[in-house]
Amino acid sequence: MKKWSKLSFSFLLISILMFSLIACNKDTNQKQEKLQKIRIAEVTRSIFYAPQYVAISKGFFKEEGLDITLTTTPGGDKTMTALISGGADVALVGSETSIYVYSQGSNDPVINFAQLTQTDGTFLVSREKIDNFSWEMLKGKTFLGQRKGGMPQMVGEFVLKKHGIAPHQDLNLIQNIDFANIANAFASGTGEFVQLFEPTASIFEKEGKGYIIASFGKESGHVPYTSFMAKDSYIKNNKETIEKFTRAIYKAQQWVETHSAEEIAQAVEEFFPDTDPEIMKTVVERYKNQGSFATNPILDEEEWNNLKNIMNEAGELPQDVDYRTLVNTEIAEKIMKK
Repeated sequence: MKKWSKLSFSFLLISILMFSLIACNKDTNQKQEKLQKIRIAEVTRSIFYAPQYVAISKGFFKEEGLDITLTTTPGGDKTMTALISGGADVALVGSETSIYVYSQGSNDPVINFAQLTQTDGTFLVSREKIDNFSWEMLKGKTFLGQRKGGMPQMVGEFVLKKHGIAPHQDLNLIQNIDFANIANAFASGTGEFVQLFEPTASIFEKEGKGYIIASFGKESGHVPYTSFMAKDSYIKNNKETIEKFTRAIYKAQQWVETHSAEEIAQAVEEFFPDTDPEIMKTVVERYKNQGSFATNPILDEEEWNNLKNIMNEAGELPQDVDYRTLVNTEIAEKIMKK
């Protein structure tokens, strides 16, 4: 009888364990099935967007029940096309694009709901090392600028004018090179100065191809340089999803704010497999020091007005669009209160 009892007990124990494993596996599968898919189209792959990659790598999106598919769609026009055509749910792109779309008479405007970066992300790089740089030194020189109508170009011209330089009169300004080929053009000998994003600027400096001498981000002040946006209809029909998305971004922004450049670089390294870890650390530190990463997702009215001023100075503001027309801060304010 005792022998039978032991065998029965063992069988019962094994049965319980197997049932638990099956139940656990079923529960995990159900949780995975419940994850809501969100398609993000980012305008470029850049360390400048570190908080976004932190939200993915640290599992902040998954904590909110979201399954993120991230696609790089080079150029603001391509990113907006992806969003408007339904190829993406959310776009990470410069806020100026929402103004361009609105000015074309869209019945379903693109709304900025969470800001990611709050300064320009480009740097002035010279071919020769300059110890005591002044903006006056650019006069009469060949300057390799960014694409006309984009935020880098508009900020670049805004900063030049701020320092008394007329971009199209005082410089030999080159703007007919595609964004993806600007760095290569400079490396091959075009221009004496160039406006570059990181990590290219730091890589050039390390390789002796150029020298970082000024920051356009420091010079231009706070501006909604890159924001998450979605069509108005999508936000209205997916309020809870957008709230979860914004909460994940806010968690990432707070994480970035409270961690070192080295820790941030390690957290995002999977997105930049071909970039030297030391370069990544340098880039993150540079962006952190100049306050490029927004510490919360709220795009405030002063930043919006600064954006319009920069666009207007460049002759690229199609119409004056009120802050509340294309910016929704209710979601960000709600999640921050909690």
